[in-house]
Amino acid sequence: MLPYLDAFVPAFGLLGLGALLKRHLLPDDAVWAGIERLIFWVLLPALLVAAIGSVRLGELPVLGMMAAIWTALAIGTAASLLIARAFRQPHAAMTSVLMGGIRFNNLIGFAVAGALFGAPGIALGAVATGLIVPFVQFVTNTAFAAGGGGPLRIGPVLRQIVLNPLMLACVLGFLVAWAGGLPPGVKPLLESLGRASVALGLLAVGAALSLSAMADRLPLQIVTSLLKLVVMPGLTLLLCLWLALPPLSIAMAVLFMALPTAATSYVMARAMGGDAPLMAAITSTEHLLAMISLPLWLLLVRSLTGLG
Repeated sequence: MLPYLDAFVPAFGLLGLGALLKRHLLPDDAVWAGIERLIFWVLLPALLVAAIGSVRLGELPVLGMMAAIWTALAIGTAASLLIARAFRQPHAAMTSVLMGGIRFNNLIGFAVAGALFGAPGIALGAVATGLIVPFVQFVTNTAFAAGGGGPLRIGPVLRQIVLNPLMLACVLGFLVAWAGGLPPGVKPLLESLGRASVALGLLAVGAALSLSAMADRLPLQIVTSLLKLVVMPGLTLLLCLWLALPPLSIAMAVLFMALPTAATSYVMARAMGGDAPLMAAITSTEHLLAMISLPLWLLLVRSLTGLG
């Protein structure tokens, strides 16, 4: 149990510290907006390139992880749309339910993966991220574009996806891995930037959470949270076991699919015409419930696979 405390207490402790800093020391939204831009455009892409670029693709079950993760994401996408329809939500609210159902806060994933499994866990977590990001970006950008009132234009959607810095970092990471890895000196530089992304990112996520927002459409929040934190990782686990993936690959696929939605979902909702209040509520609720669900999922994976 001690390793789990060492992994989860720092991760969720940084979220709490971020909330306290926002309330008492750094209340200026512009400060946190600058930190978020730094993480999104520089620090997190550096982590992804360094982690994915260090793996040996031929030795990893990338296709198996892709099959499990993409199948679960496809089912989660359909379930999110059905949930929004069942609650009779308009298109703007549907996009928030969708992002709550399939987007993920990979910074928590990297913090936990690194604490429990070291560099191999971070590398496989980066591979999982590289598989999740393109699917989620395509689905969410298409959903927002479909609510514009006019005909759906695929060109702008694809341009947004291709120019996303996380997408570019994933592609570059896979190319670096295929080419044999990063050159001397560059790898430790990117790893240093990547380590900074985890701590700063969790502080920024904590600053963005709001307990007061959780009163908005609570039944809809709970159902969406159950989809993201229970159904999605459960599907991924069953698919990974059926595909007979190695234990660590299963653990990282389940961990990254069990993460609460990204805090930047609120920024997307506000900027692209979504239901920002509902998105803030779902984000806060999922992060609170994930404090319980994430350790339980990893304990279950360990009991089923024998992972140390």
